[in-house]
Amino acid sequence: MAIFRVSFPILIVIIFLLSSLQSSTGRNHFHKHKKSPQDSGNYISQPPQLSPAVPPTASDDLYNSSSDPCVFDVRSFGAIGDGSTDDTQAFREAWKAACAAESGILLVPSDGDFMITSTIFSGPCQPGFVFQVDGVLMPPDGPDCWPESDSKRQWLVFYKLDVMTLRGEGTIEGNGEDWWNLPCKPHRGPHGTTLPGPCDSPALIRFFMSSNLTVKDLRIENSPQFHMKFDGCEGVHIEGLKINSPALSPNTDGIHIENTKSVGIHNSMISNGDDCISIGTGCSNVDIENVTCGPSHGISIGSLGVHNSQACVSNIRVKNAVIRNSDNGVRIKTWQGGMGSVTSISFENIIMENVKNCIIIDQYYCLSKQCMNQTSAVYVKDVSYMNIKGTYDVRSPPIHFACSDAVPCTNITMSDVELLPFDGELVDDPFCWNAYGSMETLTIPPISCLQDGEPQSIKENLRLGC
Repeated sequence: MAIFRVSFPILIVIIFLLSSLQSSTGRNHFHKHKKSPQDSGNYISQPPQLSPAVPPTASDDLYNSSSDPCVFDVRSFGAIGDGSTDDTQAFREAWKAACAAESGILLVPSDGDFMITSTIFSGPCQPGFVFQVDGVLMPPDGPDCWPESDSKRQWLVFYKLDVMTLRGEGTIEGNGEDWWNLPCKPHRGPHGTTLPGPCDSPALIRFFMSSNLTVKDLRIENSPQFHMKFDGCEGVHIEGLKINSPALSPNTDGIHIENTKSVGIHNSMISNGDDCISIGTGCSNVDIENVTCGPSHGISIGSLGVHNSQACVSNIRVKNAVIRNSDNGVRIKTWQGGMGSVTSISFENIIMENVKNCIIIDQYYCLSKQCMNQTSAVYVKDVSYMNIKGTYDVRSPPIHFACSDAVPCTNITMSDVELLPFDGELVDDPFCWNAYGSMETLTIPPISCLQDGEPQSIKENLRLGC
């Protein structure tokens, strides 16, 4: 056997190389623990140890990471999401935590049906707050299941918020059928009669005294009453909504705004049993575009001036809309005895499909036959109809201008209006009463009853106050 002799210096080098190789191998097999999605800042794996109302600190990994927004899953606060368990308290705690965190997101996850009772979600919240509905969110199933202590006029209320977004790929389900069937609700009876009504039913979603709001991409359906209301708000952007309720569901306005300014309602589809969009007093600078309505009662300004009240509405634009299978198209409705004004209204590029009253101004609006004639009225002026085309239901004239005896409607302009019967003979008798304006192009049917100019006495009869 050959024996190799290794000198001492060479042995030292070999020992050093073996030591380095072992150290290198150890580094190659060490891996820092990778966070799972539940460990990251986008989820909360357990209820927070801090009070939900206290904003998290930057070092609290339970709430957030350094770069991602906080996402507060309602299940982490105890929500069950089985469609029958009352998850209200979990939502309230999740709201407190998300509201207190900058760029906080309250998440309603996609794999649950969450039932909560009437709740007021109050602000102010930290900047960038989002209420994300990816699952199903709903109230108790009808009046028999409604808690006695809860308001029967509202369900979800968002109060005193600034820069908030309500969005998601889920559904807000109203469970409204049992509310519609209450014996005190107004229903269409046989032979055109109306059965008794109204009575208290909750509006599904209400924004109150809030600003810089965004509502987008949700499906909202079967509301007991109004689907969505904005009251005392400023800066509202609505985009991509799908609102749906049966055609005979009473008082289920799609979107209602009042005392609200700077509103955009875009790219949405609404079918329901009342006004598709209704605009109440105190509204200005409202832009409605690329909205499809029907069945519905159309897009309405009003009713205004009830109980001799003052109403002020201005700068409303409806453009590129489709209204189909509806009781009304574009409508302005006021009560006798009111005061104030409706001014600078534009309806442009609107398609009508089988609509009963395509274009209507009604200053004699009344819900019964008991309304008495009164001399004061809300002044309607500067209303333009441009490129309104389509078909109408021949049971009613397609154009109806019924203006106050004492306060005429003035400066109504018609351009490129072409309305033909959906089925049957042409109704060639638009109705006008005390309405002044002009036809800039030939209108079908022709409107010979529209008066030229402006009445001399108009200023003497006005009490605008707007």
